[in-house]
Amino acid sequence: MANVQMHALRLFREIGYNATTVEQIAEAAEISPSTFFRYFSTKEDVMITDNYDPLLIASFENQPPELSTLQAVRNAMLSGISELSADEIKTMRERNQLIMSVPELRAATLNNLTQTMQLLTEMIAKRTGHKSDDLAVRTFAGAVVGVNISVMFYCAENPEADFAKMLDEALAKLEEGLPL
Repeated sequence: MANVQMHALRLFREIGYNATTVEQIAEAAEISPSTFFRYFSTKEDVMITDNYDPLLIASFENQPPELSTLQAVRNAMLSGISELSADEIKTMRERNQLIMSVPELRAATLNNLTQTMQLLTEMIAKRTGHKSDDLAVRTFAGAVVGVNISVMFYCAENPEADFAKMLDEALAKLEEGLPL
């Protein structure tokens, strides 16, 4: 999967997202188009799909119980990023810039983040003993996802920005009650 994503990102950079076909990506990755579609449902998915959710869940579940829910979420989100290599950080930055600049990818990402919000809602409900349909739990998860979206936009507009540092600062602001 990572090999296919690497070739797709390279082709998107070289010839543009809209000009790149699934067939070209498959050829560059030395797979058939049907194999491509076993990994990814759409061309957008090749940039949106990652393995972050299971890491987030495991890290969140391992956070000490004395931490506030937001501190636990913050630690879990940052621990996943801190484990990335320099090359993975570079690729994440390039993916983010592409995603935020291509309307189809931005829309697919927002759809994916809706799923992430539901995942966060379930994790938070379990930790706090609330129901996952509790409005406060959903609002909390939505605020965390909103912070992530704001950092994604900021980092796409400021490529030199450190995503982990910006996410940490933004979540700290949320924890402080968003004083302006």
